[in-house]
Amino acid sequence: MIFVGVDWAEAHHDVCLLDEGGGILGKRRIGDTVQGLRDLHELIAEHCEEPEEVAVGIEKDRGLVVTSLVASGFTVYAINPMAASRYRDRHTTSGAKSDPGDAKMLADLVRTDRHNHRAVAGDSTLAEAVKILARGHQNAVWSRQRQVNALRNSLKDYYPGALEAFGTDLASRDAVAVLAAAPTPTIGRAMTKANLVNVLKAAGRQRYLDQRAEQIQVALRAEQMSQPAVLEGAYGRITASTIRVIEQLTHEVTDLESALAEHFETHPDAKIILFLPGLGMTLGARVLGEVGDDPNRYSDAKSRRTYGGTSPITQSPGRSRT
Repeated sequence: MIFVGVDWAEAHHDVCLLDEGGGILGKRRIGDTVQGLRDLHELIAEHCEEPEEVAVGIEKDRGLVVTSLVASGFTVYAINPMAASRYRDRHTTSGAKSDPGDAKMLADLVRTDRHNHRAVAGDSTLAEAVKILARGHQNAVWSRQRQVNALRNSLKDYYPGALEAFGTDLASRDAVAVLAAAPTPTIGRAMTKANLVNVLKAAGRQRYLDQRAEQIQVALRAEQMSQPAVLEGAYGRITASTIRVIEQLTHEVTDLESALAEHFETHPDAKIILFLPGLGMTLGARVLGEVGDDPNRYSDAKSRRTYGGTSPITQSPGRSRT
């Protein structure tokens, strides 16, 4: 059996091959290209003909390189970067670090400690697609929330009436529509009830239009501290820009959610996952994406719970035990 360490980077990858005794069989730097992967396979083929006799360690669990290695039949271990760093410290305390050295370290790690790490699962392409879409959807939600947080901080500095009107719900259709139409306190105070009703109606609100418009108008016209006109205008430009970003991100979140639901519903495990309490379409898709559908990924129910982070963790330092 041979052990391969791949220290990946954007433009190239350093590779090291070890035998069962830890002897170096070969080293090479390959490009992040088809030819680079071909060079890696040729290097491995010089020392081993059976794919199942090859174990690969790499600090990555997805991407073209990982997909190619798994498709070749190699057993690929995705090593957590923190675990790799701790393993490096076991062998050197100088702090020295190099790409070829890391490749050897990863090969040595899978040679001696692979039983402590999980191999990259052989999930179906549909499950992988669900995982990609679920993570993309979550990232889009987080990106929108970052923009909402930035908007809230900006409004605190010059537009307290808007915060009074919408509170923490700054990503709502009402808030986005009104702030797009009235990005400054001066414009907000000038908005009539009829103006606000039209804005809310255009944003999609159908119920309690007059009541909600009156609440917003009272908040925007309430007495409040203000910035000089020049600064208020500058803040207003920032708010208008942020609102456009939030609108676009909301559209992307909705689009990704639709694609996620479409893929998830076609998976044979979808009905089983949706049967679990508290799991709807989006959360269920995330569970499928992260847990996977490889039937051999978990040896028992306990290992599945451990991977999900729901197994109890015992801490027993000294005489205490929790």
